[in-house]
Amino acid sequence: MTSHSHRRLRAAAVVCAVAVVAGPAPAAAWATAGGPPSAAAVAPSPDPFAGVPADEIGDRAVTATQSATSLRMTGRVVTDGQPVDIDFAVDDQEQCTGRMRIQGGTAELRKIDDITYLKGDEAFWRASMTSQDIPEPQIDATIELLKGRWLKIAPDQAGSDDLGGVCDLKSLLADLGEDDGEPRGLTRGPDAEVDGTPVATLVKKEGDETTTVSVSQEGKPYIRKVVGTGGDEPGSVVLSDYDKPVEVKVPPADETVDLSRLDQGTPA
Repeated sequence: MTSHSHRRLRAAAVVCAVAVVAGPAPAAAWATAGGPPSAAAVAPSPDPFAGVPADEIGDRAVTATQSATSLRMTGRVVTDGQPVDIDFAVDDQEQCTGRMRIQGGTAELRKIDDITYLKGDEAFWRASMTSQDIPEPQIDATIELLKGRWLKIAPDQAGSDDLGGVCDLKSLLADLGEDDGEPRGLTRGPDAEVDGTPVATLVKKEGDETTTVSVSQEGKPYIRKVVGTGGDEPGSVVLSDYDKPVEVKVPPADETVDLSRLDQGTPA
């Protein structure tokens, strides 16, 4: 598990924001960013990773994390100079629910039964459509139409694949181990805690970038946190609520607007 794999988790935190702010349909992120693992944690006795090389701990963590049926992803990263916050619960049935924040705008995203629902505030929609060079009158008309409503996007409509991508757990975790066979160079740092869970810390240094991965020392060796410092995309992503049911509510029909009613950001 090299720093390239670690970036995959950080990249997952910006899938929606990048796809929508720069893509065919708007979207972005909100959340509480986790700080670095707390120091001076007491490791379990006996240490489940006693005598295990850091690279092998990383391999076990990748295998366990990829086997998860659901998880919650919370954090902040910086991409293209913009901080992106996200708080999402995702399962292996491509269902998800959560909030995002970028460029001062906030949005909620839900996906259930292959239908994606997106609800943003005015700042979010304006930033999204401005980035797509949509004329101001069209932006104003679209914001008025969507005020207090969810944009409903069917599987065959523009933006569905991009927006729904953050809800595809298997895809988000697919290439965590894609660097198999390459030298890892992981080292084990001091034990710590993430949200009260004892963790082993694995550290990878590459140029001016340092990536720290926290691996649970209780139960399955799930990845609990990834922190990147230095480099072009610093950030922190916390993974929690492994294998817990993800409950997604379908918005009331009278609070939705079908994407087909929009034409380049203008009411049809």
